[in-house]
This record gives sequence, structure tokens and C-alpha cells, in this order.
Amino acid sequence: MTYHLAGDSTVAPPTEAELPMTGWGSYLEPWVDEPVRNLAFGGATTESFIRSGCWDELMAGVRAGDTVIIQFGHNDQKEPDLLASRGGYTERLRTFVEQVAGLGARAVLCTSCERRWFEGGRITPTHGDYPNAVRDLAHDLDVPLIDLTVFTTWLYEDLGPEASRELLSHFAPGEHPVWPDGLADDTHFHERGARRIAAFVARSLRAIERRDGDAPSKGSLLVS
Repeated sequence: MTYHLAGDSTVAPPTEAELPMTGWGSYLEPWVDEPVRNLAFGGATTESFIRSGCWDELMAGVRAGDTVIIQFGHNDQKEPDLLASRGGYTERLRTFVEQVAGLGARAVLCTSCERRWFEGGRITPTHGDYPNAVRDLAHDLDVPLIDLTVFTTWLYEDLGPEASRELLSHFAPGEHPVWPDGLADDTHFHERGARRIAAFVARSLRAIERRDGDAPSKGSLLVS
């Protein structure tokens, strides 16, 4: 069995130059017993993932019994005419799920990781109706959902405005050669944050597999 990842920059492998900025998909494999194939890329939407050929490439490697984890939304919301939450966005997600099922594999839908935008001690939601659209689609199609919007919101609020900054890509001037003037990015993860999200995804996959009667991943997974 292989885990296949489709998504945007919050899932994608890092570029060597930008490390320690990275997506959570880079850190999933240490938490599971099976290989991980990560085709996510920065700026991806459900449409550009198809148009670029990445979806066809991903599907060409899927075998019966595999799991395909799908997380889009950050960039889809920037194209509301083409990729409305209850229109083009969910239409494409529905097609992804149906094609995965047609191969005898499992699709797992994820809501987007929330942006770390604090107002006082609370996170401001930034994805509008997109997370609810994914939740409703997962219910309608009876496929597993990993709610990363809820998890990341809880995680940031639990840590608070100061400590949660360590999970995102914040660099002081002179600290990173790609951003010599410094960077305060509350969307993209530092390796520390990517590991936390990956641990939660793996824990969720274990619960899904146990529910569905599959052999679980590692026997003792803790979100840390």
C-alpha cells in the first residue's frame, strides 16, 4: 500500500533553497509504515493540478488498496468564478474521489490548514465556505475526512500567539538567505509545524484504517 498526496504548498515537498519552510507531506512517511508519494506543489488548485498533468501522473501510480489524500482550497478560493466552493472546487474534488474509488483505492479528503491570523487570542477563519463544502462533500460521498482547519485552529489557539509562531515560517533579517530582509509568513510551515501536522494526519489515518478494518500504521502514534 502507498499513500499518495495531492495538494498545494502546505502539503508539498520543500525546495532545498527554502528549507526549513516546507509542507506537511514531507514529514508523513516517518509516522506511517508505508511509502508516501507526494505530488503536491506550491500554488496548486484543483484545476491546475489537473491541467499540469499531476493528477494523471498521480493516478498512474495508484493501485487497489492505496490511499489518496487530497487537500486543496488555499488557492481555489482565489478563483471564485471558476472554483466556487459549491461549484468548480467541489466538482473537481468529487471527480477525484470517484476516480480513486474506480481503481479500488481509498480517497481521504482534507480541509485546508488554517492561516495563523490571530485577533486577540482567537484565530480568524480565512477560508470562507470552502471547509464546509469539503465536509459536506465527504458526508455526501461517504468518504473519510481529516479536518485540518479545525485541528490547526485548535493548535494555534492552544499554543497562543507567541508560541504558535514557531510552527510557521518566521525568519529574522539575515536569518535566511532567500529572505534577507526577514519573513513573517503565517500560511507556510516551518519544519516544526510540518511535523506536527503530519503527526496528526498519520494519527487520523490510523483511526480511518482501524474503522475500515485495515491493518493500522505504527502501533503508537501520538500528536507531538
